[in-house]
Amino acid sequence: MERNLKRMATMQRMQVTGLELFYKKGYYNTSIDDILKSLSLSKGAFYYHFESKEGFFISIIQNLIQQKVYSMLIEPIEGQENPLNIIADCYENALETAEHNELDYGFLLSNFITEFNGRNAEIMRYLKDILSLWEINLISTLQKGKTDGYINRHVDCEAVATYLISSYMGIRTLMVEGNCKLLRYKYIQQLKGYFKTLSEKQLA
Repeated sequence: MERNLKRMATMQRMQVTGLELFYKKGYYNTSIDDILKSLSLSKGAFYYHFESKEGFFISIIQNLIQQKVYSMLIEPIEGQENPLNIIADCYENALETAEHNELDYGFLLSNFITEFNGRNAEIMRYLKDILSLWEINLISTLQKGKTDGYINRHVDCEAVATYLISSYMGIRTLMVEGNCKLLRYKYIQQLKGYFKTLSEKQLA
């Protein structure tokens, strides 16, 4: 039991360090030696826990990236009243967190989707699963908003979800080198204006 816990703790530490390096340098620019150097581990120790660099990264997707996206962008809007207000608050909170991150290299999910697209179908499948989870959650939340009378019944929830995901990824990219505070403010103001056009009261 103690041995298993120790192994799990080691794997967790390896995954956290691996994600930090992959996020900063990119998957293809980060070698296993880079990871081992940061962790002060031998190659034998690495391959004891993971079969390959690809398998290591997939474990990071499953255990860290999925949880980060879920806790930041999915869980906060689940089962809430007035989804438009909740989504706007959720996005603003996520962007404010990024704004105060001194080592911001962009939204990790979109960074990795861009890096692996057309290069690794297996890893892309795992990344797309997270994207699909986010999209499905947004669609169901928006549809509930229609049912509850917060959103006009003619609104295309799938199209809105696509816009919300793509616009969030876009603003996160701009924030990496731009004026984070100003960009966040302008984006959220425009988002709230857009949401007003979707509300039942505005369109009645």
